[in-house]
Amino acid sequence: MILVVFIASILIAIIAIFQYNEEAEEYHNERLERKEEAIRQHINFILRNTTYEEATDKIPLIFREHRTLGINELSAIHNLPINVYDLEGKLLIKAPQTLLKDTLDKCIDTQIIQDLAKSVTKRVLLKFQKDGVNYQSSYTYIYNTKGKTLAIMNLPYFEDDDLITRELGEFLQRIGEVYLIILVMAIAIAYFLSKYITRSLKTISETIDQTRLDKRNKRIEITDGSSGEISSLVNAYNSMIDELEESAVMLAKSEREAAWREMAKQVAHEIKNPLTPMRLTVQSFERKFDPSDPQIIHKLKEYSDTLIQQIDTMSSIASAFSNFAKMPAQKNETLDVVKVVGLALDIFNENYIFYPTEKESIIATFDRTQLIRVVTNLVKNAIQAISVDETPKIIVNVFIEGTDVLITVADNGVGISEANKKKVFEPKFTTKTSGMGLGLAMVKKIVETYNGEISFTSQEGKGTVFKVRLPSVN
Repeated sequence: MILVVFIASILIAIIAIFQYNEEAEEYHNERLERKEEAIRQHINFILRNTTYEEATDKIPLIFREHRTLGINELSAIHNLPINVYDLEGKLLIKAPQTLLKDTLDKCIDTQIIQDLAKSVTKRVLLKFQKDGVNYQSSYTYIYNTKGKTLAIMNLPYFEDDDLITRELGEFLQRIGEVYLIILVMAIAIAYFLSKYITRSLKTISETIDQTRLDKRNKRIEITDGSSGEISSLVNAYNSMIDELEESAVMLAKSEREAAWREMAKQVAHEIKNPLTPMRLTVQSFERKFDPSDPQIIHKLKEYSDTLIQQIDTMSSIASAFSNFAKMPAQKNETLDVVKVVGLALDIFNENYIFYPTEKESIIATFDRTQLIRVVTNLVKNAIQAISVDETPKIIVNVFIEGTDVLITVADNGVGISEANKKKVFEPKFTTKTSGMGLGLAMVKKIVETYNGEISFTSQEGKGTVFKVRLPSVN
Protein backbone atom coordinates (compact mmCIF):
# COMPACT_ATOMS: atom_id res chain seq x y z
CA MET A 1 0.00 0.00 0.00
CA ILE A 2 2.83 2.39 0.90
CA LEU A 3 4.72 1.41 -2.24
CA VAL A 4 1.68 2.11 -4.43
CA VAL A 5 1.26 5.59 -2.94
CA PHE A 6 4.97 6.31 -3.33
CA ILE A 7 5.05 5.14 -6.97
CA ALA A 8 1.85 7.07 -7.72
CA SER A 9 3.39 10.30 -6.38
CA ILE A 10 6.51 9.82 -8.52
CA LEU A 11 4.45 9.04 -11.63
CA ILE A 12 2.25 12.10 -11.12
CA ALA A 13 5.33 14.29 -10.69
CA ILE A 14 6.83 12.90 -13.92
CA ILE A 15 3.57 13.34 -15.80
CA ALA A 16 3.18 16.89 -14.44
CA ILE A 17 6.70 17.83 -15.60
CA PHE A 18 6.09 16.26 -18.99
CA GLN A 19 2.71 18.04 -19.30
CA TYR A 20 4.18 21.41 -18.30
CA ASN A 21 6.98 21.01 -20.84
CA GLU A 22 4.47 20.23 -23.58
CA GLU A 23 2.31 23.20 -22.58
CA ALA A 24 5.37 25.45 -22.48
CA GLU A 25 6.42 24.37 -25.96
CA GLU A 26 2.88 24.82 -27.30
CA TYR A 27 2.59 28.20 -25.59
CA HIS A 28 5.83 29.50 -27.14
CA ASN A 29 4.87 28.22 -30.60
CA GLU A 30 1.44 29.87 -30.46
CA ARG A 31 2.88 33.08 -29.01
CA LEU A 32 5.44 33.33 -31.80
CA GLU A 33 2.73 32.66 -34.39
CA ARG A 34 0.52 35.38 -32.88
CA LYS A 35 3.35 37.90 -32.89
CA GLU A 36 4.28 36.87 -36.41
CA GLU A 37 0.72 37.38 -37.61
CA ALA A 38 0.42 40.75 -35.84
CA ILE A 39 3.68 41.99 -37.35
CA ARG A 40 2.56 40.82 -40.80
CA GLN A 41 -0.67 42.79 -40.39
CA HIS A 42 1.31 45.90 -39.51
CA ILE A 43 3.58 45.39 -42.52
CA ASN A 44 0.54 44.95 -44.79
CA PHE A 45 -0.85 48.20 -43.43
CA ILE A 46 2.44 49.98 -44.20
CA LEU A 47 2.49 48.53 -47.73
CA ARG A 48 -1.10 49.63 -48.43
CA ASN A 49 -0.34 53.21 -47.37
CA THR A 50 3.08 53.71 -48.98
CA THR A 51 3.74 56.04 -51.90
CA TYR A 52 6.66 53.93 -53.07
CA GLU A 53 6.47 51.09 -55.52
CA GLU A 54 5.88 47.74 -53.86
CA ALA A 55 9.24 46.24 -54.79
CA THR A 56 11.91 44.34 -52.86
CA ASP A 57 14.58 47.03 -53.28
CA LYS A 58 12.12 49.69 -52.00
CA ILE A 59 11.54 47.95 -48.66
CA PRO A 60 14.04 50.10 -46.71
CA LEU A 61 12.52 53.30 -48.17
CA ILE A 62 8.97 52.14 -47.43
CA PHE A 63 9.76 51.52 -43.75
CA ARG A 64 11.78 54.74 -43.52
CA GLU A 65 8.82 56.64 -44.96
CA HIS A 66 6.59 55.55 -42.04
CA ARG A 67 8.55 57.11 -39.22
CA THR A 68 5.75 56.47 -36.72
CA LEU A 69 5.46 52.78 -37.70
CA GLY A 70 8.91 51.88 -38.90
CA ILE A 71 10.88 48.70 -38.23
CA ASN A 72 12.15 50.00 -34.91
CA GLU A 73 8.66 50.92 -33.74
CA LEU A 74 7.30 47.50 -34.76
CA SER A 75 10.11 45.80 -32.88
CA ALA A 76 9.42 47.90 -29.79
CA ILE A 77 5.64 47.36 -29.95
CA HIS A 78 5.95 43.56 -30.19
CA ASN A 79 9.09 43.34 -28.04
CA LEU A 80 10.70 41.16 -30.67
CA PRO A 81 13.72 41.61 -33.00
CA ILE A 82 12.71 41.90 -36.67
CA ASN A 83 14.99 41.17 -39.64
CA VAL A 84 13.96 41.61 -43.28
CA TYR A 85 15.90 39.96 -46.15
CA ASP A 86 15.44 39.97 -49.89
CA LEU A 87 14.43 36.83 -51.70
CA GLU A 88 18.08 35.86 -52.17
CA GLY A 89 18.78 36.11 -48.44
CA LYS A 90 20.59 39.46 -48.24
CA LEU A 91 19.79 41.68 -45.26
CA LEU A 92 17.65 44.71 -46.13
CA ILE A 93 16.71 46.16 -42.73
CA LYS A 94 16.78 45.02 -39.08
CA ALA A 95 15.67 46.31 -35.73
CA PRO A 96 18.52 47.30 -33.43
CA GLN A 97 17.52 45.03 -30.53
CA THR A 98 18.80 41.47 -30.59
CA LEU A 99 18.73 38.44 -28.32
CA LEU A 100 22.18 37.10 -29.15
CA LYS A 101 24.81 37.59 -31.77
CA ASP A 102 23.16 36.38 -34.97
CA THR A 103 25.32 34.64 -37.52
CA LEU A 104 22.72 35.57 -40.11
CA ASP A 105 23.21 39.35 -39.76
CA LYS A 106 24.16 39.78 -43.41
CA CYS A 107 22.49 36.87 -45.19
CA ILE A 108 20.32 33.79 -44.76
CA ASP A 109 21.62 30.27 -45.24
CA THR A 110 20.78 28.89 -48.67
CA GLN A 111 19.23 25.76 -47.14
CA ILE A 112 16.73 27.90 -45.22
CA ILE A 113 15.73 29.71 -48.44
CA GLN A 114 15.22 26.38 -50.19
CA ASP A 115 13.21 24.91 -47.29
CA LEU A 116 11.05 28.03 -47.19
CA ALA A 117 10.32 27.79 -50.91
CA LYS A 118 9.38 24.09 -50.62
CA SER A 119 7.29 24.52 -47.46
CA VAL A 120 3.52 24.13 -47.88
CA THR A 121 2.87 26.70 -45.18
CA LYS A 122 5.61 28.99 -46.51
CA ARG A 123 7.12 29.09 -43.08
CA VAL A 124 10.32 27.63 -41.56
CA LEU A 125 10.82 27.38 -37.81
CA LEU A 126 14.25 26.68 -36.38
CA LYS A 127 14.90 25.75 -32.73
CA PHE A 128 18.27 25.85 -31.03
CA GLN A 129 19.82 26.16 -27.62
CA LYS A 130 22.68 28.26 -26.39
CA ASP A 131 24.08 28.56 -22.87
CA GLY A 132 21.19 26.43 -21.61
CA VAL A 133 18.57 28.81 -23.06
CA ASN A 134 16.07 27.74 -25.74
CA TYR A 135 15.55 29.95 -28.82
CA GLN A 136 13.27 29.88 -31.87
CA SER A 137 13.70 31.63 -35.19
CA SER A 138 10.91 31.80 -37.78
CA TYR A 139 11.21 32.67 -41.46
CA THR A 140 8.17 33.72 -43.53
CA TYR A 141 7.46 35.63 -46.74
CA ILE A 142 6.28 39.26 -46.94
CA TYR A 143 3.68 39.70 -49.69
CA ASN A 144 2.60 42.88 -51.50
CA THR A 145 -1.03 43.90 -51.88
CA LYS A 146 -1.29 41.73 -54.99
CA GLY A 147 -0.03 38.60 -53.21
CA LYS A 148 3.43 38.64 -54.73
CA THR A 149 6.44 37.77 -52.51
CA LEU A 150 8.54 40.81 -51.73
CA ALA A 151 10.94 39.70 -48.97
CA ILE A 152 11.69 37.26 -46.17
CA MET A 153 10.91 38.21 -42.58
CA ASN A 154 12.92 36.65 -39.72
CA LEU A 155 11.73 36.80 -36.10
CA PRO A 156 14.23 35.54 -33.45
CA TYR A 157 12.33 34.49 -30.32
CA PHE A 158 13.59 33.83 -26.79
CA GLU A 159 11.62 31.18 -24.84
CA ASP A 160 11.13 32.78 -21.44
CA ASP A 161 10.11 29.86 -19.14
CA ASP A 162 10.44 31.67 -15.83
CA LEU A 163 6.69 31.92 -15.30
CA ILE A 164 5.99 28.34 -16.34
CA THR A 165 8.92 27.03 -14.30
CA ARG A 166 7.67 28.94 -11.29
CA GLU A 167 4.16 27.54 -11.77
CA LEU A 168 5.58 24.02 -12.14
CA GLY A 169 7.59 24.39 -8.95
CA GLU A 170 4.54 25.60 -7.04
CA PHE A 171 2.45 22.76 -8.42
CA LEU A 172 5.05 20.12 -7.53
CA GLN A 173 5.40 21.61 -4.05
CA ARG A 174 1.66 21.47 -3.44
CA ILE A 175 1.28 17.99 -4.90
CA GLY A 176 4.27 16.87 -2.82
CA GLU A 177 2.70 18.20 0.37
CA VAL A 178 -0.58 16.48 -0.45
CA TYR A 179 1.12 13.17 -1.20
CA LEU A 180 3.26 13.46 1.91
CA ILE A 181 0.07 13.66 3.97
CA ILE A 182 -1.40 10.76 1.98
CA LEU A 183 1.81 8.76 2.48
CA VAL A 184 1.72 9.30 6.25
CA MET A 185 -1.95 8.29 6.29
CA ALA A 186 -1.14 5.24 4.15
CA ILE A 187 1.62 4.20 6.55
CA ALA A 188 -0.71 4.52 9.52
CA ILE A 189 -3.56 2.69 7.77
CA ALA A 190 -1.20 -0.03 6.50
CA TYR A 191 0.24 -0.50 9.98
CA PHE A 192 -3.09 -0.89 11.74
CA LEU A 193 -4.56 -2.89 8.86
CA SER A 194 -1.61 -5.29 8.85
CA LYS A 195 -1.87 -5.60 12.64
CA TYR A 196 -5.56 -6.43 12.29
CA ILE A 197 -4.95 -8.93 9.50
CA THR A 198 -1.94 -10.62 11.08
CA ARG A 199 -3.38 -10.75 14.59
CA SER A 200 -5.21 -13.97 13.83
CA LEU A 201 -2.21 -15.32 11.94
CA LYS A 202 0.07 -14.53 14.89
CA THR A 203 -2.29 -16.37 17.23
CA ILE A 204 -2.29 -19.34 14.89
CA SER A 205 1.51 -19.24 14.56
CA GLU A 206 2.05 -19.12 18.34
CA THR A 207 -0.39 -21.96 18.86
CA ILE A 208 1.26 -24.10 16.17
CA ASP A 209 4.69 -23.45 17.75
CA GLN A 210 3.35 -24.80 21.05
CA THR A 211 1.85 -27.90 19.46
CA ARG A 212 3.39 -31.05 20.93
CA LEU A 213 2.64 -34.70 20.48
CA ASP A 214 3.22 -35.50 24.15
CA LYS A 215 0.66 -33.10 25.64
CA ARG A 216 -2.89 -31.92 25.15
CA ASN A 217 -2.99 -29.11 22.61
CA LYS A 218 -5.48 -26.24 22.70
CA ARG A 219 -7.90 -25.52 19.91
CA ILE A 220 -7.91 -22.03 18.38
CA GLU A 221 -11.01 -19.93 18.98
CA ILE A 222 -11.59 -17.09 16.49
CA THR A 223 -14.06 -14.22 16.41
CA ASP A 224 -16.88 -13.92 13.91
CA GLY A 225 -15.13 -10.96 12.22
CA SER A 226 -12.25 -13.06 10.87
CA SER A 227 -11.94 -13.52 7.13
CA GLY A 228 -13.01 -16.68 5.35
CA GLU A 229 -9.41 -17.69 4.64
CA ILE A 230 -8.45 -17.34 8.32
CA SER A 231 -11.53 -19.33 9.36
CA SER A 232 -10.64 -22.11 6.91
CA LEU A 233 -7.07 -22.20 8.23
CA VAL A 234 -8.23 -22.32 11.86
CA ASN A 235 -10.78 -25.04 11.12
CA ALA A 236 -8.10 -27.08 9.36
CA TYR A 237 -5.78 -26.66 12.36
CA ASN A 238 -8.48 -27.64 14.85
CA SER A 239 -9.28 -30.73 12.78
CA MET A 240 -5.59 -31.59 12.73
CA ILE A 241 -5.41 -31.19 16.53
CA ASP A 242 -8.34 -33.57 16.99
CA GLU A 243 -6.74 -36.14 14.72
CA LEU A 244 -3.37 -35.59 16.42
CA GLU A 245 -4.85 -36.28 19.86
CA GLU A 246 -6.49 -39.46 18.61
CA SER A 247 -3.23 -40.53 16.98
CA ALA A 248 -1.24 -39.65 20.11
CA VAL A 249 -3.56 -41.76 22.29
CA MET A 250 -3.35 -44.69 19.90
CA LEU A 251 0.43 -44.29 19.59
CA ALA A 252 0.93 -44.11 23.35
CA LYS A 253 -1.25 -47.16 23.83
CA SER A 254 0.61 -49.02 21.11
CA GLU A 255 3.99 -48.04 22.56
CA ARG A 256 2.94 -49.13 26.05
CA GLU A 257 1.70 -52.46 24.78
CA ALA A 258 4.84 -52.97 22.73
CA ALA A 259 7.05 -52.01 25.70
CA TRP A 260 5.26 -54.38 28.04
CA ARG A 261 5.38 -57.18 25.44
CA GLU A 262 9.12 -56.69 25.06
CA MET A 263 9.57 -56.50 28.81
CA ALA A 264 7.47 -59.65 29.33
CA LYS A 265 9.61 -61.47 26.77
CA GLN A 266 12.77 -60.32 28.53
CA VAL A 267 11.51 -61.29 31.98
CA ALA A 268 10.38 -64.69 30.70
CA HIS A 269 13.76 -65.21 29.06
CA GLU A 270 15.64 -64.21 32.20
CA ILE A 271 13.49 -66.48 34.40
CA LYS A 272 13.97 -69.45 32.06
CA ASN A 273 17.74 -69.17 32.42
CA PRO A 274 17.84 -70.28 36.12
CA LEU A 275 14.93 -72.71 35.72
CA THR A 276 16.89 -74.91 33.34
CA PRO A 277 19.81 -75.62 35.70
CA MET A 278 17.30 -76.07 38.56
CA ARG A 279 15.44 -78.75 36.55
CA LEU A 280 18.66 -80.51 35.63
CA THR A 281 19.85 -80.40 39.23
CA VAL A 282 16.60 -81.89 40.54
CA GLN A 283 16.62 -84.65 37.89
CA SER A 284 20.23 -85.47 38.57
CA PHE A 285 19.68 -85.55 42.33
CA GLU A 286 16.62 -87.77 41.93
CA ARG A 287 18.48 -90.17 39.66
CA LYS A 288 21.58 -90.43 41.86
CA PHE A 289 19.88 -90.27 45.25
CA ASP A 290 21.04 -93.09 47.56
CA PRO A 291 20.10 -92.84 51.25
CA SER A 292 22.92 -95.22 52.17
CA ASP A 293 25.56 -93.12 50.48
CA PRO A 294 27.98 -91.81 53.16
CA GLN A 295 28.29 -88.51 51.13
CA ILE A 296 24.55 -87.97 51.01
CA ILE A 297 24.68 -85.03 53.46
CA HIS A 298 27.34 -83.28 51.41
CA LYS A 299 25.49 -83.89 48.14
CA LEU A 300 22.26 -82.65 49.69
CA LYS A 301 24.00 -79.43 50.74
CA GLU A 302 25.39 -78.92 47.20
CA TYR A 303 21.92 -79.53 45.81
CA SER A 304 20.40 -76.99 48.22
CA ASP A 305 23.08 -74.37 47.50
CA THR A 306 22.47 -74.70 43.74
CA LEU A 307 18.73 -74.26 44.14
CA ILE A 308 19.13 -71.30 46.52
CA GLN A 309 21.54 -69.60 44.09
CA GLN A 310 19.12 -69.95 41.18
CA ILE A 311 16.23 -68.78 43.37
CA ASP A 312 18.25 -65.69 44.37
CA THR A 313 18.87 -65.03 40.68
CA MET A 314 15.14 -65.13 39.93
CA SER A 315 14.47 -62.93 42.96
CA SER A 316 16.95 -60.30 41.73
CA ILE A 317 15.30 -60.39 38.29
CA ALA A 318 11.88 -59.84 39.82
CA SER A 319 13.21 -56.99 42.00
CA ALA A 320 14.86 -55.25 39.06
CA PHE A 321 11.67 -55.49 37.03
CA SER A 322 9.59 -54.24 39.93
CA ASN A 323 11.90 -51.28 40.57
CA PHE A 324 11.88 -50.25 36.92
CA ALA A 325 8.12 -50.50 36.56
CA LYS A 326 7.55 -48.44 39.69
CA MET A 327 7.50 -44.67 38.97
CA PRO A 328 9.66 -42.80 41.49
CA ALA A 329 7.51 -40.99 44.00
CA GLN A 330 8.65 -37.39 44.06
CA LYS A 331 9.31 -36.44 47.66
CA ASN A 332 10.92 -33.05 47.90
CA GLU A 333 13.04 -32.66 50.99
CA THR A 334 15.92 -30.40 51.87
CA LEU A 335 19.08 -32.46 52.16
CA ASP A 336 22.86 -32.25 51.99
CA VAL A 337 23.79 -33.83 48.67
CA VAL A 338 27.45 -34.31 49.68
CA LYS A 339 26.42 -36.23 52.80
CA VAL A 340 23.76 -38.36 51.06
CA VAL A 341 26.16 -39.36 48.26
CA GLY A 342 28.71 -40.34 50.91
CA LEU A 343 26.12 -42.52 52.64
CA ALA A 344 25.32 -44.20 49.31
CA LEU A 345 29.01 -45.03 48.83
CA ASP A 346 29.37 -46.54 52.32
CA ILE A 347 27.68 -49.75 51.22
CA PHE A 348 30.54 -50.52 48.83
CA ASN A 349 33.61 -52.35 50.19
CA GLU A 350 35.84 -51.67 47.16
CA ASN A 351 38.88 -49.68 48.23
CA TYR A 352 39.35 -48.15 44.77
CA ILE A 353 36.26 -45.91 45.06
CA PHE A 354 37.33 -42.34 45.81
CA TYR A 355 35.09 -39.44 46.87
CA PRO A 356 37.29 -36.26 46.79
CA THR A 357 34.51 -33.68 46.89
CA GLU A 358 35.68 -30.08 47.35
CA LYS A 359 32.46 -28.92 49.00
CA GLU A 360 31.72 -29.76 52.60
CA SER A 361 28.01 -29.20 52.12
CA ILE A 362 25.64 -28.62 49.17
CA ILE A 363 22.04 -28.09 50.20
CA ALA A 364 19.37 -28.98 47.64
CA THR A 365 15.76 -30.10 47.37
CA PHE A 366 15.54 -33.75 46.33
CA ASP A 367 14.37 -37.22 47.37
CA ARG A 368 16.93 -38.95 49.58
CA THR A 369 15.94 -42.49 48.55
CA GLN A 370 15.95 -41.73 44.82
CA LEU A 371 19.30 -39.93 45.06
CA ILE A 372 20.83 -42.99 46.76
CA ARG A 373 19.39 -45.25 44.03
CA VAL A 374 20.91 -43.04 41.31
CA VAL A 375 24.40 -43.06 42.90
CA THR A 376 24.26 -46.77 43.74
CA ASN A 377 23.32 -47.80 40.21
CA LEU A 378 25.99 -45.62 38.63
CA VAL A 379 28.72 -46.95 40.92
CA LYS A 380 27.61 -50.56 40.38
CA ASN A 381 27.70 -49.98 36.64
CA ALA A 382 31.23 -48.52 36.98
CA ILE A 383 32.43 -51.50 39.06
CA GLN A 384 31.11 -53.97 36.48
CA ALA A 385 32.78 -52.02 33.65
CA ILE A 386 36.28 -52.34 35.14
CA SER A 387 38.45 -55.15 33.82
CA VAL A 388 40.21 -57.44 36.31
CA ASP A 389 43.47 -56.97 34.40
CA GLU A 390 43.67 -53.26 35.20
CA THR A 391 44.23 -51.25 38.34
CA PRO A 392 40.64 -50.23 39.15
CA LYS A 393 39.76 -46.66 39.97
CA ILE A 394 36.36 -44.99 40.43
CA ILE A 395 36.05 -41.30 41.30
CA VAL A 396 32.73 -39.86 42.51
CA ASN A 397 32.40 -36.10 42.82
CA VAL A 398 29.72 -33.53 43.71
CA PHE A 399 29.97 -29.84 42.88
CA ILE A 400 27.90 -26.79 41.90
CA GLU A 401 27.66 -25.37 38.38
CA GLY A 402 25.53 -22.24 38.16
CA THR A 403 22.29 -23.10 39.94
CA ASP A 404 22.60 -26.86 39.36
CA VAL A 405 24.07 -29.72 41.35
CA LEU A 406 26.39 -31.97 39.33
CA ILE A 407 27.24 -35.53 40.33
CA THR A 408 29.95 -37.30 38.32
CA VAL A 409 30.98 -40.95 38.42
CA ALA A 410 34.20 -41.67 36.48
CA ASP A 411 35.86 -45.05 35.96
CA ASN A 412 38.85 -46.42 34.06
CA GLY A 413 36.95 -49.39 32.71
CA VAL A 414 36.58 -50.81 29.23
CA GLY A 415 34.50 -47.86 28.01
CA ILE A 416 31.49 -47.87 25.69
CA SER A 417 31.79 -48.57 21.98
CA GLU A 418 30.40 -46.16 19.39
CA ALA A 419 27.79 -48.71 18.35
CA ASN A 420 26.45 -49.01 21.92
CA LYS A 421 26.46 -45.32 22.93
CA LYS A 422 22.95 -44.74 21.56
CA LYS A 423 21.58 -47.79 23.44
CA VAL A 424 23.01 -47.12 26.90
CA PHE A 425 19.79 -45.79 28.46
CA GLU A 426 17.45 -48.19 26.65
CA PRO A 427 15.62 -50.72 28.85
CA LYS A 428 16.89 -54.33 28.63
CA PHE A 429 20.15 -53.25 26.94
CA THR A 430 23.23 -54.70 28.64
CA THR A 431 26.70 -55.85 27.67
CA LYS A 432 27.01 -58.10 30.73
CA THR A 433 26.22 -61.80 30.83
CA SER A 434 23.78 -61.35 33.71
CA GLY A 435 21.14 -58.79 34.67
CA MET A 436 18.25 -57.24 32.72
CA GLY A 437 19.88 -53.94 31.70
CA LEU A 438 17.39 -51.83 33.64
CA GLY A 439 19.79 -49.98 35.95
CA LEU A 440 20.73 -47.02 33.72
CA ALA A 441 17.20 -46.83 32.28
CA MET A 442 15.85 -46.51 35.83
CA VAL A 443 18.46 -43.83 36.67
CA LYS A 444 17.47 -41.84 33.59
CA LYS A 445 13.79 -42.06 34.53
CA ILE A 446 14.47 -40.83 38.08
CA VAL A 447 16.64 -37.91 36.92
CA GLU A 448 14.12 -36.77 34.28
CA THR A 449 11.31 -36.97 36.82
CA TYR A 450 13.11 -34.21 38.75
CA ASN A 451 13.65 -32.13 35.55
CA GLY A 452 17.32 -33.08 35.44
CA GLU A 453 19.45 -34.67 32.77
CA ILE A 454 22.07 -37.40 32.56
CA SER A 455 24.86 -37.66 30.00
CA PHE A 456 28.17 -39.45 29.58
CA THR A 457 31.47 -39.36 27.75
CA SER A 458 33.41 -42.51 27.03
CA GLN A 459 36.50 -43.84 25.26
CA GLU A 460 37.02 -47.50 24.60
CA GLY A 461 39.81 -48.90 26.76
CA LYS A 462 40.11 -45.71 28.84
CA GLY A 463 36.88 -45.42 30.77
CA THR A 464 33.57 -43.60 31.10
CA VAL A 465 32.31 -40.52 32.94
CA PHE A 466 28.61 -40.23 33.79
CA LYS A 467 27.32 -36.75 34.66
CA VAL A 468 24.01 -36.14 36.44
CA ARG A 469 22.71 -32.56 36.49
CA LEU A 470 19.94 -31.75 38.98
CA PRO A 471 18.35 -28.27 39.11
CA SER A 472 16.98 -26.08 41.93
CA VAL A 473 19.84 -25.50 44.33
CA ASN A 474 18.77 -23.63 47.47
